[in-house]
Amino acid sequence: MVKRLLRLMTELSSHRWISRMMGSFSHSRISRVLIPAFIRTYQIPASEAEKDPGEYATLNEFFSRRLKPGMRTVTVETDAVASPVDAMITAMGGISSGTILNVKGQDYKLEELLNHSPHQELYKKGFFFVLYLSPTDYHRIHSPVTGKLAESDYIRGRCYPVNEFGMRHMKGVLCRNERLITYIDHEYGEVAVVKVGAMNVSGIHYSGESKRAWTIGEDLAYFEFGSTVVLLAESGIFTPRPGLEPGMKVKMGELLGFLRPPE
Repeated sequence: MVKRLLRLMTELSSHRWISRMMGSFSHSRISRVLIPAFIRTYQIPASEAEKDPGEYATLNEFFSRRLKPGMRTVTVETDAVASPVDAMITAMGGISSGTILNVKGQDYKLEELLNHSPHQELYKKGFFFVLYLSPTDYHRIHSPVTGKLAESDYIRGRCYPVNEFGMRHMKGVLCRNERLITYIDHEYGEVAVVKVGAMNVSGIHYSGESKRAWTIGEDLAYFEFGSTVVLLAESGIFTPRPGLEPGMKVKMGELLGFLRPPE
């Protein structure tokens, strides 16, 4: 009964107009008074931010903050795939005939996640990571590889939570929420960075709208409030780093694995 009630409340609060209202507040100057409480509540390491907390004009500006130089180390391994975000690994593994299996007890079809894009064919036997960003985490998204833009795709959707409750008890959250997908061509193939919106996320934005190429670890995009990134590697080109498993925390720039020429 309680779970049904919570699901109903989540359904009612997932409409975009509520997220827009929350977004408008977080962009207002009055919202800056909440920054100190936000830092305390989520134990955010504010000393890593490029500016002092009092210098941010709005809560949203603080949330989408950049870091001081040197706060993250980007892997220098040859043909590496780096974590695009600070996050917890919710799920990871091989993609089985176009299906991402057992993400918090649910399976996801690539055709739905990628909105029936022709790119889905490249990933049907590929590899995936589901990376959850909590409110504590740094919320800018960086390029996981060095490569060029193949395509960008924005999909309107709902704003369900992507936390533990939402992922376990709301059906198909990753395929129903707002998404901004960046397909990046690497020397050995393609990777897809699927940025999934969440409840009270007022936007997902590119850091530079005119960018068409990135080096590994370069600033790619950012969330306005927390969410999830699904990282996909094309079939037959990715080998994960030994020892990674769901439940582990990773930092932006940390080695996730290696790309290789397809066999």
